[in-house]
Amino acid sequence: MGRTSAVAAVAATLLITGCTSAGTDEPTPAKSAGEAAIDYGPWAAGRSTPVADELYPEKGNPGLDVLHYGLDLDWKPDTRVLTGTATLRIRPVAAASEIKLDFTGLTVDKVTVDGTEATGTVADEKLVVPTAVTADRPVTLTVAYHGTPKQVEMPSHRGDASEGIGMRSSKDGVLWTMQEPWGALTWYPVNEHPSDEALYDLAVTVPEGWAAAASGTPGAVEGNTYRYRSADPVAAYVTTLAVDRYKRIEQTGPHGLKITNFVLPKTDDRYLNTLKKTPKLIEWLEERFGPYPYPSAGALMNGSISAMETQQMLSMGRQAFKDGDLKEFEAVLVHEYAHQWFGNAVTPATWTDLWLNEGFATYIQYLYEQELYGFDDAYLENYLRESDAKLRKRVGPPGKPTAGTFAESNVYVCPAAMLKELNDALGDKEFFALATAWVEKNRNTNQDRASFTAFVNAETGKDFTGLIDAWLDSPTTPA
Repeated sequence: MGRTSAVAAVAATLLITGCTSAGTDEPTPAKSAGEAAIDYGPWAAGRSTPVADELYPEKGNPGLDVLHYGLDLDWKPDTRVLTGTATLRIRPVAAASEIKLDFTGLTVDKVTVDGTEATGTVADEKLVVPTAVTADRPVTLTVAYHGTPKQVEMPSHRGDASEGIGMRSSKDGVLWTMQEPWGALTWYPVNEHPSDEALYDLAVTVPEGWAAAASGTPGAVEGNTYRYRSADPVAAYVTTLAVDRYKRIEQTGPHGLKITNFVLPKTDDRYLNTLKKTPKLIEWLEERFGPYPYPSAGALMNGSISAMETQQMLSMGRQAFKDGDLKEFEAVLVHEYAHQWFGNAVTPATWTDLWLNEGFATYIQYLYEQELYGFDDAYLENYLRESDAKLRKRVGPPGKPTAGTFAESNVYVCPAAMLKELNDALGDKEFFALATAWVEKNRNTNQDRASFTAFVNAETGKDFTGLIDAWLDSPTTPA
């Protein structure tokens, strides 16, 4: 999620604390052998090692590994009804008497498991299908459903927590979602935990004059159906879908990278010049952190008061920047693109290590702002230490978050200060090489504090364990 600039934060209180129908070439079952003959090999890149979350054990199911989501969706703006069919390719991690996923607010119309009709009950934000599964014997779950999505509460005191998380639809039929740490459960059945990343294919049908923007690589638009594919695994919280009367703006980035921005004519005109800088912003990031990790990039504008690093298609809330300096919009755009490396390509195993995402993206944002605003290292050092001290006192250290304070400013600023100390100790050349190697060697995996610390020590040949632990755990700002 995005956050405000260091310059603006020194002058005032921090403003922003926030930071796919299945494809036609999917394998089909051999008719003579039935559904059980499906080759699940094409979705092997979606294999994960799910774990239970210490902060939010009620979300996700560590007994299931979803390999692929095929979402065939239809949105009717006039009635505000979303109709969907979700096809999940699932590898059970352990034998169980049922399939349990996260899902809420929508009506289930039909459920099948391997083509055989089953039942599905939704209660307490869970979909339960009482069909037994066997460890490492994949199954195909298909769920047809409909309804008007409803947002759920965010476990935080952040300024944008009041608008809820998940998918929302406005009275004029506009649809969009912001969903960290969860919210995908408001529009499709999902194993809602960052440790279970999966491949996606989305097909979204909308009326004439409307357009659908979603995470993943944009595919062909067939009539009024928009398609998106994620061939790299995606954590559910960085999936997105927005439907509006969008204008689609195409650009070409470095190495021929396809960039697609979705904006509202007139409404979003003030952001166009900044969005058109995207190729240069990605070049700036690539110079420091290596090649952009995905086959496409872009951003959609929505009605949120925050911004989000949704994979391959950033979600930028126009309400967060409507009265602000466009330099702030530019800096947050860099923050969310930085997340494509730090958070999306390498994802924390549990929410305890959210600092791994936000610390890097925030520090990178501040480095960019040094060029954008022209402040020096001494200014940044002073700002980071003053902010760090206040945040540790108010919220606690970033390495020990509590369930009710999700993604508050301590997991942004405090680890950014730690990374500056690491940068100061190593020098720019070695620090950027370290950060680049972290992504290159751990791409499409889930990591945690222990693996990060071990990596830093191994790559540098020095023991930074004390520095990292002090900045993550100390109740006061380390000396």
